Amino acid sequence: MTAFVQLALDWLGSHGLNDVETPQQKQIASQTFSHAAFIHPLASRQIQLQQTTIAYAFQRVKRKTIGMSVGADGLEVRAPRWATVASVETALHEKGPWILRKLQESQDRQKQMKHTIIDWKDGATIPFLGDNLVVRLDPEHLFQTGGAVLAEVSAENTPVKILQVALSLHANPGQIRDAVQAWLMQQAKLNFSQRLDHFAPQLGVKWLRLSLSNASSRWGTASADGSIRLNWRLIHFKQEVIDYVVAHELSHLRVMNHSPQFWETVGSLLPDYQQRRHALNEEVLPRWV
Repeated sequence: MTAFVQLALDWLGSHGLNDVETPQQKQIASQTFSHAAFIHPLASRQIQLQQTTIAYAFQRVKRKTIGMSVGADGLEVRAPRWATVASVETALHEKGPWILRKLQESQDRQKQMKHTIIDWKDGATIPFLGDNLVVRLDPEHLFQTGGAVLAEVSAENTPVKILQVALSLHANPGQIRDAVQAWLMQQAKLNFSQRLDHFAPQLGVKWLRLSLSNASSRWGTASADGSIRLNWRLIHFKQEVIDYVVAHELSHLRVMNHSPQFWETVGSLLPDYQQRRHALNEEVLPRWV
């Protein structure tokens, strides 16, 4: 499940557009793309789509088709070495509405994400399986299960999930962030493995290896050899959203494209996959800085 058009389940990302431009980026913007509405930091080409100038990163790679993705930085295009510039631009014009919509969504998402930066301290709140956890520093304990443990307390008759972290009350933000991330990644690996085991027999496929990623533009990938790679930050979402990504990747072990047959395969597992996919795309996750 890559961020290319033909496998278009992309992630707008936790890493936003650069808040501060480098002098080199400012020079490129002013000299070459002075009228561009959307500028990729590594832009080497530009195109006009519906009266909007798009400056995009372009690569020639070993592949059979022209691929394009929209991530936090903007539009990226990868083309076969034999593809002409004209053929690339034709493909971009054909996908123009999709590109512009995704770029606008990405820009809007970055604006929203500026308000979701986590303040790493005692009492910080983070999403976990669609719920909120409150981080509490607990220097008195060394948990056998690792550097943190999940507990639930009642506050005014309302259950509150507490993540007790074995750190000093004077721990710096980086230490707190790393300890919480390590715990979340452990939970992600366990959760994803269980869900892969749940869905794989239903499709008659076998996954062989699971690895976690921290990619900024994709939620997961599947290889024909049975290797599955999932972004650990999926653990922030509700279980039904995680299940959609897991089912999506396992479906690629049967159909390695996004043809109607592929979506029929996904639908055989999750008839409501479109709603789950929408929830995945709409949720704004906190920024990890």
